[in-house]
Parts: sequence; C-alpha cells; structure tokens
Amino acid sequence: MTSTPAFLDQHPPAAHCNTPSDDHPRRRTFLKRLTRIGIIWGVWTIVALFFSSQIFMMYYSEGQPIPYRRAFIVQGSACYLWALITPLVLWLARRFCIDRNQWFRKVALHFVLSILLVTALASLHYIVYMVLADQTSSITLWRLAGYLYPNLDRWLLVYWLILLMSHAFNYYNSYRKGELKASQLRMQLVQSQLEALKMQVQPHFLFNTLHSISALLSKDTEGARRMITRLGDFLRLTLENSGSMEVTLRQEIEFLNGYLEIERIRFQDRLTTDIRIDPSVLEARVPNLILQPIVENAMKHAVVNSRSGHVEITAAPKNGAVHIEVKDNGPGLHVDRTLEVRRGKGLGLANTQARLVGLYGTAARFEMTNRPSGGLVVSIEIPRHQHS
Repeated sequence: MTSTPAFLDQHPPAAHCNTPSDDHPRRRTFLKRLTRIGIIWGVWTIVALFFSSQIFMMYYSEGQPIPYRRAFIVQGSACYLWALITPLVLWLARRFCIDRNQWFRKVALHFVLSILLVTALASLHYIVYMVLADQTSSITLWRLAGYLYPNLDRWLLVYWLILLMSHAFNYYNSYRKGELKASQLRMQLVQSQLEALKMQVQPHFLFNTLHSISALLSKDTEGARRMITRLGDFLRLTLENSGSMEVTLRQEIEFLNGYLEIERIRFQDRLTTDIRIDPSVLEARVPNLILQPIVENAMKHAVVNSRSGHVEITAAPKNGAVHIEVKDNGPGLHVDRTLEVRRGKGLGLANTQARLVGLYGTAARFEMTNRPSGGLVVSIEIPRHQHS
C-alpha cells in the first residue's frame, strides 16, 4: 500500500518510480534515438498512472476521495522529471561504469553525483508542484528542507535502481557481444580449416592425373590428348565452384563424371563404373568435391587388385539425410589400412572425414565396411538441406 502523499497534506510526496535501463550507443540514427526517448517517456507515463491510481484508491477507501487529477499531478510531475533526467543518469552510468578496476572510486563518485542530482531534482519537483497547485506562496526554504529530508532516500533509490539496471543491461550486452565474437572467431577458424582441406584435394588429384598423362604419352598419344582435354573440362567445372563449400549433388555428380572420363581413358577396359542417384536428392547440398577422393581411393584398390575393377556410386534419401555409398570390388579393409586412415596418412579419406566434421559436426556420418562379396563400402550420411 502506498503511504499518504505529503503533497496532499501540503507537503510534496516521494516519487516511487523506476525505469528499465536503456542504452544510447554512439552513431545511432536519429530515428532510433527518438524511439528510445519515446520508450523512456512511455514507461514513466505508465509508472505515473499506476502510482496515481494507488493514491486515488487509497484515499477513496478511507472515505476521503480526491480528484484523480490531483493525484496524477503529484506522481506525474515527479515521474516526468525523472523521464527528463533518465538519459543523463544512463550516460553517467556508461561514463563512470562500475567495474573491477577502481570500483570503490566509481561507487563513491556515483554516491556524490546521486546526492547532487537528486537534491536538485527533488527541489525542482517541489517548486513545480507548488506552482501547478497554485500554492506559490508556500514555497519557502524551510518547507523545501522539510520535504527533502524525509524523501531524499526514496529519490536516491530511484537513481540507484536506474544505475543498477543500466549496468545489468550493459554487462549482458557485453556478454552477448563476447559470445558472438567468439562464435565468429570459431566459425572463421573452421572456415579456414575447411578451405585448406578442400584445397588439398585439387592438387592431389591434379598431380595424379598429370602423372597418368605422362605415362600415356609414350604408348597412347591419342589417349593422352583426350585425357588433357577432359582434364581441362574438369578443371573448368571445378573452378566455377571453387569458392563454394557446398554444391548440389547434381553438380557433384557432374564433377565426378568429368573425373571418371579421365580415369576411363587411363584404365580403359580395366575399369567399369555404375552411378545410380535417386532424383529426389539431386538438389540436396553436399560438400564440394566430396566424392572425388572417395572414388579415387575405391578405383585405386579395385583396379590394382583386380583385372576388372568395378566401382558403384549410389545416393538416396534416408531418415531425413542423403545416404551416399561408394562400393568397390577390391581387397576390402584391413587393420593396417584402418590405422593408416586414422593416423591421417590416407589423405583422401582422412580429408573427407575432417571436412564432414567441420561442416556438420555429429549430424554427419562416415563409415567404412567390408562387402560380404569382397571389396569396400564407404558410406556417408549428410543432413539434407536445399540451401547452402
């Protein structure tokens, strides 16, 4: 219950008002500043209406009703003075922020500032009310002191509430900015790591292809010439999306077909491939050049260990993800080869695993298993989405 206002007994009342903090960063547009000032005045208006209603109802319940206008003049004059001074208090809170460095000095400074500011504001409120109540003849230094002494603590409380709420908002804002900055730094680090991993794929493939071209020049000049032409086409497709971390599965298959054309020239009848892609996943996004190192690894083991190497690539939807498999008819997975991949010596597969983790975290899956009929199956599951 609100205590009896002093003004209603010829003494000004205490202002029981508080406000949410607001911050006015530099270089804000005029419209934003105007909006924030409007919010301050709107909040103080609500506070004035609330306390005016309390006073009105209190006197009404005691059988001494007073005009609501008179109650609003008491509280409204105080709250609107605080609305005028709130931007200054917020500026002082930012200018002399209480932190771990010299906190005692800052608290003492705010204590002095709050006494000076509140004394001036309460005195002004007393004079304004007396003028509005047409009681200017009652304005004396003695009555002013009689109003300030019992009410100064409550006016100081309003100042410190605004100060503390401003600090709470600023600290929260700084915490959020720190979190955002840390997140951006982590993202930049992951982006750099992914870019480095992706750039490893292109030279690795290029060196292998150039080595194959060099080997063909002495025994199959026409085949070497066709391989150079296909290599140029493949590099053009690769460079068109060199800045993209992700491409559609349709584009990835197009890259892969360009690569396979080169390898078919290289291995001729020793290599057959089979690509089966569900049309519903063609527009799903996958990491750029994710299939080439896996298929290269599959062909290397299939062709080297068999007179008729066969590689099969399939892709289909599965539980909200894109499930991709690359199968070969090579010797399968051995313990030594597993350790080699885990130690990072197998560039292609280790690179693929690292890129999947960097892009999708635990949402992606990468597995290598032996086929019952012989050979290796590399399975990838990528979260399905249509946009990069």
